Amino acid sequence: MSITDDTRAPLRSLDRFFIGGQWVSPSTDATIDVIEAATEQLYYRIAEAREADMDRAVGAAAEAFHEGPWPRMSHQERAGYLRAIGEKLRERAADAADIWPRESGILHASARAGTAQTGKIYEYYAGLADTFDWTEPATPQAGAWAEIVKEPVGVVGAIIPWNGPPGLIAWKVAPALIAGCTVVLKNSPEAPGAGYLIAEICEQIGLPPGVVNVVTADREVSELLVRDPRVDKIAFTGSTAAGKRIASLCGERIARCTLELGGKSAAVVLDDADLAEAASVLSAAECNISGQVCSSLTRIVVTRNRHDELAEALAATFSQVRVGDPFDEATQMGPLAMQRQRDRVEGYIATGVREGARLLTGGGRPKGLDKGWFVEPTVFAGVDNASTIGREEIFGPVLSVIPADDEEHAIRIANDTNYGLNASVFTPDVERARAVARRLRSGTVGHNAHRTDFWVGFGGFKQSGLGREGGVEGLRMYLENKSVILNEVPPGS
Repeated sequence: MSITDDTRAPLRSLDRFFIGGQWVSPSTDATIDVIEAATEQLYYRIAEAREADMDRAVGAAAEAFHEGPWPRMSHQERAGYLRAIGEKLRERAADAADIWPRESGILHASARAGTAQTGKIYEYYAGLADTFDWTEPATPQAGAWAEIVKEPVGVVGAIIPWNGPPGLIAWKVAPALIAGCTVVLKNSPEAPGAGYLIAEICEQIGLPPGVVNVVTADREVSELLVRDPRVDKIAFTGSTAAGKRIASLCGERIARCTLELGGKSAAVVLDDADLAEAASVLSAAECNISGQVCSSLTRIVVTRNRHDELAEALAATFSQVRVGDPFDEATQMGPLAMQRQRDRVEGYIATGVREGARLLTGGGRPKGLDKGWFVEPTVFAGVDNASTIGREEIFGPVLSVIPADDEEHAIRIANDTNYGLNASVFTPDVERARAVARRLRSGTVGHNAHRTDFWVGFGGFKQSGLGREGGVEGLRMYLENKSVILNEVPPGS
């Protein structure tokens, strides 16, 4: 099958890159096969960016920022383009919802709900054109008048992971655009469809050339984007290991970066919590994208006297999850995204058994699913927080129940991790939940649920990242403060 053969993906121009407002031919004939997670069959084939292609994309973004109209438009003018993107995304929501499950394994029902919201992200940031304080008055100690101006950081390299591309693209591109930045969007090789869809929309609405450029590349060429001195900021979502590499490269040239990285998030189940309800909530949450979510609550911390009851309730609930075709409305959990991810998860399960954790349910491949990268919902009991499965991010449907001596010990266990992305407190007492939440070292803490909210802001403590995405704080990540100090008060001020 050639790159130009018929494809089931609702996309076009898969043999090209979107650079400088045009679909351009690649510098080589290198291609990437995108494999459908549930069938292991070829879904479509795309062009793979090499060094010359990345150089061209960065050059287009740099020219658009330094020479083009985009940064010099008013915020209201840019907002018009963002609203147009949001409108077109609503029109293409069905296409986005068809692509995402095939690439990443998310349920089609969940993909429909998620992609239906994506356009609102662009509309939200468009609204900040009128409400955000783009300039602030200041009182200088020298000079007659001063203001602080919020200006775009410059050219942004946005690096997107494979698990949730539609939303993660929007939370990077939308604030960058309203700020006045230009963007090189680097798709994941495993899940480039959402990026191609955005490129088609940018072309359709007449976005000025070079403002958004879209390429797909593997790690070696992606590193060229991070190293390029014409790129002022990197916005990355992915593993902590990759984030460390990006941070070190950005540090070499003092480039800005926002890093949304891994997690090993704790659910602290207090002694007054309803264990059956907690088990139901935690099991259902872990079905989302088959546990391939950085904010998953995979460490379940509970006092010893309630440990066995909760572990057994989790095993009973999680083992009943129906695993299968993500397009079947009866399915509750789909496959993992790729073979190497299933190999990774199975490796961690074997390590958990070898290190002495009790496997209560799962641990293998679901019966009758001979094709597709499926893994059974898995629960371990009696997990040592210092063990491999207690400390390392698995990124699959594996829950670890960890016993604690008491509430104080549970909080110490929850905080005893290199990560700090998400957490939750299970208790019917809202004051108690708030008190414990304030003691957890985590970017988000929910109550009686897996809760994250990009509209409020999302990001992590410790090795879970730098900076925030979403909300007003997400916009600030794409701005630089400039102090303007004048010898006289300008007219009209």
